[in-house]
Amino acid sequence: MSIAWIAIISTGVIGIVLGVVIGIVAKVFAVEIDERIEKVEELLPGANCGGCGYAGCADFAKAVVAEKATPGQCPVCAPVDITNIADYLGIVAEEKEKRVAVVRCSGDASHTERSLYNGIRDCRSAVLVAGGAKGCDHGCIGFGSCAEACPFGAIEIRDALAVVHPDLCVGCENCVATCPKNLIIMVPASIETHVYCNSPEKGAAKRTYCKTACIACRKCVKVSEEGQMEVDGFLVRTNYENPPPPEVVEAAACPTTALRNASLHAAGAYEGVSK
Repeated sequence: MSIAWIAIISTGVIGIVLGVVIGIVAKVFAVEIDERIEKVEELLPGANCGGCGYAGCADFAKAVVAEKATPGQCPVCAPVDITNIADYLGIVAEEKEKRVAVVRCSGDASHTERSLYNGIRDCRSAVLVAGGAKGCDHGCIGFGSCAEACPFGAIEIRDALAVVHPDLCVGCENCVATCPKNLIIMVPASIETHVYCNSPEKGAAKRTYCKTACIACRKCVKVSEEGQMEVDGFLVRTNYENPPPPEVVEAAACPTTALRNASLHAAGAYEGVSK
């Protein structure tokens, strides 16, 4: 027998042996995949936004099947999606209230004192270097880091101010983690009235650099029911446990327009109306 045939036969035998070994190893160390994970992932929106606290929809689906998470933890899931997942897994679908982001600032470039800034146009970097171009140390820098972090296009940078569009916001909270000023909070979507200011300074001091700051005049407190508006030093806030109705904005006639209704704020209805 020629050397060539010996080489061919030897190679074939080795291949067969390796194939058998690989097959045995694959069977011994095989990881069983729960088909429910793939099905739950198909029922999820597939946004991979991370708002659920997991790396993506695949990881979240594993957690739901393992009963380490509930379908309602997905901020993008519509009620019908949550119901479909719960029905498939044979669990009870919990009720979920939609939450949206609110940027507690109304000081755009037209209404705030500004200084020269020649640096990286990133909010976190600006805070570390010089604080940005606005005179208020507690307000929105306006460089758009939150808008870039939002995978749903719910945040618009308008005249150096981040403005949330409630109808587009799904509550993923990416913007909350991004804002270096901790200006963004999540609130129930059903609440319309907010105080768009976060500065704790005295009213007179705030007015020197921002025309739309809350000066704690308490007009909104007087026209609302008890407990609906909370006074926190030189700042008034909406009580999200007992919120005021949208009509409070018109009744209060806030002199700086810091008190606004979210839908009108997003539509730009308050531009140029501060005194």
